[in-house]
Amino acid sequence: MNEISKPFIVLMAFLMSLTALAIDAILPALGSIRTVLNIVNENDAQFIISFVFLGMGIGLFFYGPLSDAWGRKRPLYLGLIIFILGSILSIVSESMEVMLLGRFLQGFGTAACRVVSVAMIRDKSSGPEMGKVMSLIMMVFIFVPAVAPAFGQLILNFAEWRYIFVSFVILGIVAFIILWKVQKETLKKSDRIPLSFKSLVAGSKETLLCRKAMLFTIASGITSGAFVSYLALSQQIFQTQLGVGDKFSYYFGFLALFIGTSSFINSKIVLRFGLLKPSVTAILALLGISGSFLIYFLLFGFPENIFSVMAFLCLAFLFIGILFGNLSTIAIEPLGHIAGIANSVISSIQTLTSVIIGTFIGHFYAGSIIPLVLGFFITSLVALGLIILFHVEDDI
Repeated sequence: MNEISKPFIVLMAFLMSLTALAIDAILPALGSIRTVLNIVNENDAQFIISFVFLGMGIGLFFYGPLSDAWGRKRPLYLGLIIFILGSILSIVSESMEVMLLGRFLQGFGTAACRVVSVAMIRDKSSGPEMGKVMSLIMMVFIFVPAVAPAFGQLILNFAEWRYIFVSFVILGIVAFIILWKVQKETLKKSDRIPLSFKSLVAGSKETLLCRKAMLFTIASGITSGAFVSYLALSQQIFQTQLGVGDKFSYYFGFLALFIGTSSFINSKIVLRFGLLKPSVTAILALLGISGSFLIYFLLFGFPENIFSVMAFLCLAFLFIGILFGNLSTIAIEPLGHIAGIANSVISSIQTLTSVIIGTFIGHFYAGSIIPLVLGFFITSLVALGLIILFHVEDDI
């Protein structure tokens, strides 16, 4: 695997997982946060999740150019500091507005971890090899959402929800120290692009005009949107609708393992089949699964109990993990010479697309998972259409 070592993979996964931790660890605490912050409409609590994605989507655009000009590590330091400050703001929040500002800063800070980590991986690999590395990182990364709700629940068993944010501060400091002491810079000084308005515009323009990059970026954002809606709705679905109580973290963690499994499988097959074939297969599977469950729920009155909901989500997550690494890797592949800014533009568009779609789907929730199932079906259908469009235009 070229120059990529296991410690490097673990560090990249740790940095990228800070966002997942910031989202998933507080899910068991959303009910308590709603009470303390006087949130009347239950669906409004979804903004506590979506504002992390919003901050990340905006932040992603800035760190790429900085990493191309300054090297990879300095923007990561900046992002971790902002993440820590956002976590502190969430600790002291007494209103929804302050909480959302803190969550926005958390997302804005961890954007550096996401975009710069991918650029560092791109510095060391490309093509199917990069796809394999991304899948391995996703496999390590998925361990965090598997245990994060249980981690948050454990804290809640002994202290109030603010201490979950205290743990974020501690982990941010740990990440900063490890990055400083262990990881070497991956971008040579000779390969750096001076930060200027001209280079920013030129890199953004090249990325936006790359048809392959944009079609697969939007496809990635759309499919991720359905997953974002699941994250925002998971506490309401499991604790309110299905009444699982404190067992929520177990169900959530169990489902995360299915994404980890599909990511592991993907890391084995991309070197043989490439990135596209597994992605198309996964999208077709998601279409079939969500379409079948829609028929059951809508036409045959299939009951929405813990068994039917878990059956749908387990099957869907067994395939969606394949898409997370593959579609974004395909998008950035032709732009390796401007990996920093290209990944910023691509990740920003992908994340903002997913948060808009996820929030839109989430606000249709009214005690039934049908909007979520329909969201998976429509987003998969549109993503498939975009991939077909790319090949049709490519053959003209």
